[in-house]
Amino acid sequence: MKICIMSKLLLFLLLCITIVLPGCSYTDPKDVSVLKTLKKQWKNLPPTWKNSDPCGDRWEGITCDNSRVTRLILFNMDIEGTISEDIGNLTQLWRLDLSSNLKLGGTLPVTLGNLVHLDSLKLINCSFFGEIPDVLGNLENLTYLALNSNKFTGKIPPSLGKLSKVTWLDLADNQLSGPLPVSANDGWGLDQLLKAKHFHLNQNYFTGEIPESLFSANMALRHLLLDRNQLEGPIPNSIGLVQTLTVIRLDNNRLTGSVPSISNLTKLDFLNLANNSLIGRIPNLTSLTNLNVLDLSNNQFYPSEVPAWLSDLQNLRTLIIESGQLYGQLPQNLFSFPELQEVRLNNNSLNGTFDMGNNITSSLHTVNLELNNIASVTFSSSYKNNLMLKGNPVCSIPHLSTTAYCKDVFQQKAAIGTLNTCNHPFSGFLVFRAPYFSDASDHITKLEQNLTNTLKACVPNNLSIQDYYFDSNTYFWVHVKICPIGQSYFNRTEIINCLDLNSQGYNPPRVYGPYYFTASPYRSSSIGKPYIIGVAVGCAVLAALLVLLGVYAVWQKKRAQREKHMNDPFASWGSMGEESGEAPKLSGAKVFTYDELKISTNNFKEINVIGSGGYGKVYRGMLPEKKLVAIKRSKEGSMQGGLEFKTEIELLSRVHHKNLVGLVGFCLEKGERMLIYEYICNGTLRDCISGASGIQLDWSKRLKIALDSATGLAYLHDHANPPIIHRDVKSTNILLDENFTAKVADFGLSLFVSDSEIGHVTTHVKGTLGYLDPEYYMTQQLTGKSDVYSFGVVMLELITAQPPISEKMFIVKEVRIALDKQDKQYQGLKDLIDPILINKNEILVGLDRFLDLALQCVEEESSKRPTMNEIAKEIEDIMRIAGFKINSGLGFQKRFHPAQFYSMDASSSSSSRANISSSDFRYSGGFPSQ
Repeated sequence: MKICIMSKLLLFLLLCITIVLPGCSYTDPKDVSVLKTLKKQWKNLPPTWKNSDPCGDRWEGITCDNSRVTRLILFNMDIEGTISEDIGNLTQLWRLDLSSNLKLGGTLPVTLGNLVHLDSLKLINCSFFGEIPDVLGNLENLTYLALNSNKFTGKIPPSLGKLSKVTWLDLADNQLSGPLPVSANDGWGLDQLLKAKHFHLNQNYFTGEIPESLFSANMALRHLLLDRNQLEGPIPNSIGLVQTLTVIRLDNNRLTGSVPSISNLTKLDFLNLANNSLIGRIPNLTSLTNLNVLDLSNNQFYPSEVPAWLSDLQNLRTLIIESGQLYGQLPQNLFSFPELQEVRLNNNSLNGTFDMGNNITSSLHTVNLELNNIASVTFSSSYKNNLMLKGNPVCSIPHLSTTAYCKDVFQQKAAIGTLNTCNHPFSGFLVFRAPYFSDASDHITKLEQNLTNTLKACVPNNLSIQDYYFDSNTYFWVHVKICPIGQSYFNRTEIINCLDLNSQGYNPPRVYGPYYFTASPYRSSSIGKPYIIGVAVGCAVLAALLVLLGVYAVWQKKRAQREKHMNDPFASWGSMGEESGEAPKLSGAKVFTYDELKISTNNFKEINVIGSGGYGKVYRGMLPEKKLVAIKRSKEGSMQGGLEFKTEIELLSRVHHKNLVGLVGFCLEKGERMLIYEYICNGTLRDCISGASGIQLDWSKRLKIALDSATGLAYLHDHANPPIIHRDVKSTNILLDENFTAKVADFGLSLFVSDSEIGHVTTHVKGTLGYLDPEYYMTQQLTGKSDVYSFGVVMLELITAQPPISEKMFIVKEVRIALDKQDKQYQGLKDLIDPILINKNEILVGLDRFLDLALQCVEEESSKRPTMNEIAKEIEDIMRIAGFKINSGLGFQKRFHPAQFYSMDASSSSSSRANISSSDFRYSGGFPSQ
C-alpha cells in the first residue's frame, strides 16, 4: 500500500517537474506540428506565434484544453495564404474562425471533415473559392456554419443535410449555383435541418424551383433569405407550415404562379416578394398582424382594389406595392398606424380623391403615389414630410403643378451618426439584410447604445456610428468605429475576444433582423515588453555616442537644409506631420512660391474663390504670363492630407492626356500645400447637368462628354505606366472646357498598381457614397472595374440629371426598377430622363445602347462589367452610328439628319427591342430587361 502511494507521489512530482522545466511543451506534438505547418503557409501572423509552445506560450488566437488545441480564432488578423490539409489533424478543435482576412483564400481542404468535434465554423468575408467540400457533412456537432461573402462556386453539397444540430447556415454572397438540395431528390438535403433557425442563401445563382419538400411543420426556421438568386416556378405551399418564420425574402428571383396561403405565419415581421413574376390576386394577409415590412412590388398580380385587409396590419412600418395594378382610394386609417414610416404605392391606378385625414402618425416620413390617376387631394396640416404626386392628373392643376408635391423635391436627412476620432480605430460594417424599418433615424441611437453596452463589458472603448444607409438591395449598412481607451491600439486578444460582432453572443435590437459583420483590415501594434526593453537598452548604449556627435550633426543638418531648400522643393516634406513616405517624384511640374500665388489671387480674396470642399478652397489665379489657372489650397486639418497631395503631384506630373486635367505646378512652402491646375472654364459636369451653372447640355454633348471621360480613364487603366485606378470617379470630378471637352480631375485617392494588380489589389475603401462599387465596398478588393461601376453611375446621371443618391432614392435602383422584364418597355422611364433633353425635342439617338452599357457598368459583380477601353469603344460606336463625329476643337457635327438614323435603327433593331412612339417621347430603341 505504501509503495503504491509513493509511486503515485513520485509520478506526480515528475509530471510537475516536466511542466515547469523551461523548454518543455504543454502542447500535444501532433497539434504543434499542424500549427507549424500553418505558420509556413500564412503571413502576418501574431508575434506570439514565434515562440515554441502554442499552449504554454499562449499563442494569440489559440485556446487549449488538456494540451490539445480546442479553439483557433484569428478574426481580422490580416492573414495571407491558404489553409493547409494538415488542419484536419487538430482533431480536438471545436471552434474555427478565420473571418475578415481578405487575403486568406484558396480552396477548402477536405480534411476539414476530420474535425468531428467542431461546433462553429466561420470563414466570413475571406477569399475562398471552389466548391464547398461534401465532407463538411461529417461535422455532426456543428451548430454554426458561416461561409458567406467568399467566392464559392458549384452546388450546395446535399451532405449538409446531415448537420442535424445546425441552427445557423449562412452561404450568402457567393457564386453558388444549381438547385437547392432536398432529401427526396439527393438523399440528403436542407429539409433535414430541422433545428436550423437561419437559412441565409441570398445573393447567389441558385436555379430551379424551390422544392415543395424543403419546408415542414416541425422546422424551427426563423429567417429565410433566398433573395437575389435565379429561382423559378411557384412558391411552395409548404412554406405556410413553418409557423416560426419571422423573415421571408424571396425578392429578385424569377418566381411565377400565385402566392400560396401563408395565413398561419402569424409571427412574420418581414415579407418581401418583390421583382418576380407572380400572378393571381394579391394575397390576403389579414392574419399577419405582426408585419412590419411588406413589399409586393413589380409582379403581375391581377388588377384589384386597394386590399381592405391593409387596415388590419396596425404594426406596419413600411408598405411597398409599386406596379401592383391597384385601383380605388386609399383608406384614411392607413396613415394613422402608430409605427408607419413609409408608403410607396407609385405606378398603380389609384384614383379619386386622396385624403390622409387628420390623425396622421408622427413617424410617417414618405408617401410616394407617383404615376397614379389621383384627380384631387385634400391636404392635412399635420403632415409636413414627403408627399410625391408627380404623374397624377392632380398635378395639372395650376396651383399644384409647381409645388414640391409634383416635382422631384425631397427633404434631406442626415445619415451620419456621432463622429469619433482616434489614431487607430477598429471599424467595419454591420449589414442588416431585412431591417423592420425604412427610416433609421428613430433606431440608430438604440443600436449605438446596444453596441456600446455589449462591448464595454469586454474592453474599454469609445464607440460611434459614423454613417448608415440602405443599398440597392434594401440591405441596411451601418459603419461602426471603435476607439481604444487608455492605449493606442486594440491588441489582438481584444479583437478576437471582444470585437467580432459575428459571434453568437451579440444580439442587436430585434427590429434590425438578420445581419453579418465585415471588419476593415486592422493592424494591431506588435511591440511587446521584451521588445521595448531591448530597444531601451540599445538606446542607452547609443546615447553616449549621440551626445558626442550631437553638436556636429546639428551644424551639418542646418547646412544641408539650407542647400537642400535651394535645390529641392520637398526639403520640408514631413514637417507638417501629415506627409508620409518618401517625398514625391516629379516629372516636369513647376514649383511656385507662396508669394507668387498670393499675388496671382490678389491675396487669396474671396472674389476669386471658384470652388470649395473638404480639402479647402479653389481660387482663380492669373500668372504673370497672363495664363489663367485654378489653385487648390489645402486648409488645416483638411480631408486631403499629405498622401493625397503627393499622389496628385506624382500622377499628374507623369501622365498627360487631353482628357485628364493638366497640372501646372505646386507649392509646398510656409506650411501650405497648393496644387495649380489648368483653368477649366465651364466647371464640373454635375454643375452643368443640375442647372447650377446655367449651361444646358444637349444629347450630342453628353455623348461627347461620356466618350472623353471614358477615354481618359481608359488611358489611366491601360496606357499609364504603371496603371492607375482613379478611385473617385464622379460627376463633380469631371470638368468641361470651353469646347465641352471633358477632363477627369482630382486624383488624390488614386492608386498606382502593377500590371498584375490592375485586376486585384486589397486596400482601405475610399471614394464617394453613391458611386462606390458594392463589391469593393464589401471586400476591400479594388480593381479597375471599381472605376467602371462609378463611371456607370455617371452615365446614368447624364441621362437623368439626378444625383446618385437623394432621399430614399438611389439612381441605379430607380433605373432598374423602371425596366419591365416582360416586354422590354417601361413607360415611366421618360419621367426619369432629364427634362432638358425632352424639352429640346431632340431625337435621342443611341439612348438604348447607352443605357444598356450603363447598366452593364453597374452590375454588382465586377466580372460582368466591361473594361474602360471597351466602354470607350462602345460609346464611340454609338456616336458613329448616330451620325456624330469629332471635329478637332469644334465639338461634334452631324454627318446626316438624325431622322435618317431613326428609320435605320428602327428597321435594324432586334425583335427583342421595342420602339416607343415618338408621339409619346422622342427617342428610338428599347430598353434592356432588368
